[in-house]
Amino acid sequence: MLAIGCDQAGYELKLEIMKYLEEKGIEYKDCGTYSTDAVDYPVYARAVVQEILSGSAERGILICGTGIGMSMTANRYKGIRAALCGDCFSAEATRLHNDANILCMGARVVGAGLAVKITETFLNTPFSGAERHARRVKLMDE
Repeated sequence: MLAIGCDQAGYELKLEIMKYLEEKGIEYKDCGTYSTDAVDYPVYARAVVQEILSGSAERGILICGTGIGMSMTANRYKGIRAALCGDCFSAEATRLHNDANILCMGARVVGAGLAVKITETFLNTPFSGAERHARRVKLMDE
């Protein structure tokens, strides 16, 4: 299960990502927002984080204008490793090396086509589990 959330700036891109998830048969929970009306992004970051921390979702996706606010908010929670990615290499590396559990993207930074490819890379890349990476993830979570 995947949790996805956004603010008003990320709403249209969230719809594109959800369309991709549906096409691939990937189960997700839409944590809002549900329109382009102005909202406070921390509310939606927290909703996705809570899905992960409760065990209801394994990973999450957060989208705002730049992705910065969402990533800053999500990373305030112990056990959350949110990565702001604007390219596929970063999405792959953060899964392999950091076991990131939330992908953050900026709707004003990446277009829909690239965002879908970043999402696909993030979802299809496993954590390497290499001893040095596992040690570092453990240190982050302490």
